[in-house]
Amino acid sequence: MKFIIVFVALFALALAAPAPAEVEVLKNESDVGPESFQYAYATSDGQEAEAQGQLKNVGSEDEAIVVKGSYSFVADDGQTYTVNYVADENGFQPQGAHLPVA
Repeated sequence: MKFIIVFVALFALALAAPAPAEVEVLKNESDVGPESFQYAYATSDGQEAEAQGQLKNVGSEDEAIVVKGSYSFVADDGQTYTVNYVADENGFQPQGAHLPVA
């Protein structure tokens, strides 16, 4: 009986929630090759991202991919935040005006 009450309450809550706004894709580009890639996209809700990646030291024991890119989004406070990053053998290294600096 308790299960049914909880289920009905959760179902009613889900029905009462506002429907999310539909988001349109404004830009979607990609180019993927055997040793590199790049992509970019933008949506109508303010999200944007782009990245380029390339294999480094191809065919060696130290082969790694290096990715440089950025993404931005509109947060709940209405501000647009942008993160620029590099991801390589040293890990993910983000930079942004809103991020703390070590």
